[in-house]
Amino acid sequence: MKEKLLLFLLDNKIEAGCDEAGRGCLAGPVYAAAVILPPDFENEILNDSKKLTEKQRNALRPIIEGQALAFAVGIVDNQEIDRINILNASFLAMHHAIDQLSLRPEHLIIDGNRFKAYKEIPHTCVVKGDGKYLSIAAASVLAKTYRDDYMHAIHSEFPQYDWDKNKGYPTLHHRKVVREIGITPYHRKTFSNQGDQFRLDF
Repeated sequence: MKEKLLLFLLDNKIEAGCDEAGRGCLAGPVYAAAVILPPDFENEILNDSKKLTEKQRNALRPIIEGQALAFAVGIVDNQEIDRINILNASFLAMHHAIDQLSLRPEHLIIDGNRFKAYKEIPHTCVVKGDGKYLSIAAASVLAKTYRDDYMHAIHSEFPQYDWDKNKGYPTLHHRKVVREIGITPYHRKTFSNQGDQFRLDF
């Protein structure tokens, strides 16, 4: 049985959950979302977007957008990812999302174990937070669905990479096509899981 997700980490605070999608991809932008849920929000299906089907994610998106007190999505493209590295780009995308919130949060809960502080708003990092807090799960669903929509849209330009299926992630087929015909303007030229990619500086 699924463990019940919590609504807030801190009570009596305007709290935004933040998460990203696309960090481990070879191509495309990184997307992030920030979501502020109301204190009476309930949903039995909402969970970490990776634990949901595509159909469930797409059904949840209008529910989240319709019931959230505020939500926003931030994007950092592959050129900027190459310039500042994927870790920094993930945090920057979250900052872009928080920038656009119509309601200013008093506290942020971030999926993962690292974050670059956003202005003077305090934050708490929560490892696997998208499976623990509803607002982070909601952010994960928005980030994932908006990014998937983008990858579907650009798939028609370069159909041989199967972005409509792999969404830019490094599947065997995606890697094979890169080896055979090279990269596109949407690919990240500096993608790596080591070294500079995880230097925190922007």
